[in-house]
This record gives sequence, C-alpha cells and structure tokens, in this order.
Amino acid sequence: MTQSFLSTWGEPFAWRGLTGRKGTVDGRTCLIVEPPQEAPGRPWIWRPEFFDAFANADEALVRRGYHLVYLDVVDHYGCPKAMVHGDALYALVTGSFGFAPKVAFVALSRAGLFAFNWAIRNPEKVACLYADNPVCDFKSWPAGWGCGPGSPEDWSKCLAIYGMSEAEAKTHPGNPVDRLQPLADAGIPFLLVIGDADEVVPVTENAYVVRERYQALGGSYTEIIKPGGLHHPHGLPDPTPIVEFIENNT
Repeated sequence: MTQSFLSTWGEPFAWRGLTGRKGTVDGRTCLIVEPPQEAPGRPWIWRPEFFDAFANADEALVRRGYHLVYLDVVDHYGCPKAMVHGDALYALVTGSFGFAPKVAFVALSRAGLFAFNWAIRNPEKVACLYADNPVCDFKSWPAGWGCGPGSPEDWSKCLAIYGMSEAEAKTHPGNPVDRLQPLADAGIPFLLVIGDADEVVPVTENAYVVRERYQALGGSYTEIIKPGGLHHPHGLPDPTPIVEFIENNT
C-alpha cells in the first residue's frame, strides 16, 4: 500500500505530527495512522479502545514503520457484536490495504476483553498481544463480584450489549480467563504490564489469573510489574520494552 492509495479512504487527520485517515467500518469509527515510511510486510498494531491514551509505545511503533489502527468498540465489552465489527476491520485492512496477515494488539484496561476475545476467535490472525492492566473477566469488572468496586453503569451496559441476565452472566463461559487454550496452541506471546495495586481492575482476578493459566498451558508469557502501581497511568515512561516485544514478535 502507498499513502496515495490509503488517501482514497476516509478523511485526513493529524496525530502527534503524523498523518492518518478517519472513516467507518461496519458502522463504527476507524482511525488509521500512517508511518512516515512503512516497514517491510506492512505490519500493524490494533488498539480497540482509548485512542491516544498513554500512547507513547504506539507513536514509537508508527515512527518505526507500523500502521496504527483504532476501531471504536466503546461500551461493547468484548461481546459477540464487537467481534463482528472486528472481523470487518480485519478484512478491510488486510484485504483492501494489504496489511500483514497477523496483527499485534495494544489493549489497555477494558480493551482486554475485546483483544483477548477476538484473538481467541482468530488465533491464526494474531502475532502477539500486549495488555496493560487488562480486564480479562467481566465478573470482576464491570460486575464487581470480586474484591473490586466494579462499575454499576458499565455493568448495566455490558448486560444489555450481551443480551444477558445477571443469572446468565454468572455462568457465562466466554470470558478470556476461561478460554486461553487456543492462544497457547497458536503460540501467541503475551506481554502484560501490571500495576500490582490496581484499585479498579483487581490483578488477582484478571492479570494474575491469565499469568497462572497461560503458563500452565505452556503459553509464552512475559510481564512487567509496576510495584505499587494503580490502574493509571498505563504504559511505561520509557516504552522501549513494549516496542521491542512487538517488533520481536511481528
């Protein structure tokens, strides 16, 4: 793909001194930031939520030749409908735009629900997954059925978008923590950046469960612990370990 080819889609916008295009995919807003010079193979990173939040790793990767792709799946909480939107995005960027067939996910907080669930649905299409204080079980957040406060407003939205009752949610088998086997079988490496004092998304119900279960399955797992770290800020002051993880696995 050349920049002139991408310019036939969407509308231009500027981001951190870089250029991008804004359009819609399957009725959802999509942003694509272009690298100054694309790397061989047209690699890309996919951020499902929180565009431009704690995005120093994203910017560094774009400047190293990656395309940054954002899809608005706000208030979808990794539900089946969001998976369909994600499938449409993947088909567009790998088909029409010729992006690499395997993507690297950048998933902050609740975006973990989308990234893990889409990867479980499409393990052959994912190169690696970086997750930062991720939500990996909606029973923990937004339901708040464990040691965290949850979010009643988000939980109401979550039940509605899934079309579930609370009773059905309690036995729902489709949370990422319960379905890691396909990712281990596909050899998808994880990097988790974890604030071990996260007051919003308890690590004992999310990141640490993923760690224990993924390692038990033989999955490739790396973590960076921020002692005393809360839910915010996400990322690292120096994003080099995140950037190198993604570069080494794409």
